[in-house]
Amino acid sequence: MLKRLFDIVVSLWGLAILSPLFLVIALAIKFSSPGPVFYRGLRVGRFGKPFYMVKFRTMVLNADKLGGPSTADDDPRITEIGRWLRRYKLDELPQLFNVLKGEMSIVGPRPEVQEVVALYTEREKPLLTLKPGITDYASLWNIDEGAILKGSKNPHQDYLKKIWPKKVELQLKYLREQSLWTDCKIILQTVRQLVVNSKLKNKYS
Repeated sequence: MLKRLFDIVVSLWGLAILSPLFLVIALAIKFSSPGPVFYRGLRVGRFGKPFYMVKFRTMVLNADKLGGPSTADDDPRITEIGRWLRRYKLDELPQLFNVLKGEMSIVGPRPEVQEVVALYTEREKPLLTLKPGITDYASLWNIDEGAILKGSKNPHQDYLKKIWPKKVELQLKYLREQSLWTDCKIILQTVRQLVVNSKLKNKYS
């Protein structure tokens, strides 16, 4: 109950503060490439219930029909404005709506597609008792999956080999250690890491 109250307060606060930025991003997407402003991707939620995760659209129209679910930084489906949004993780901000609706939490395992969830072992299936989140230990470990997958001929297979094993172990770590205090620490570390990474990318871009 306390975690849900925390999610509601933080998501409402975030949406209120960021609403001008949402408008700017929406206009930039709308006038830069054909298609909707938002992308709604089908993901597996708590207890295996499917839901549509909302993000700012960063790829061409019907991108899901042109490639797999994992995306490298050099994926040709990504639009110019999309590259910039992904660079600073701004495409993830609309997931605050998912949090407000109760489909996601601020902190929790990143939501996966059904084909990945189908690979869960008996040891990993308890992860489905958690609401998926915007950030978690795995996000802190690897905040830029696209950079790791860059140059891959099969990004999704490389995701399963190079990223997924460590990612699921960190998600199980969160399952064991979950608390409001843990959530606060992860949120603060996520903000710090985003700021540091943005500065480094600006420096070397």
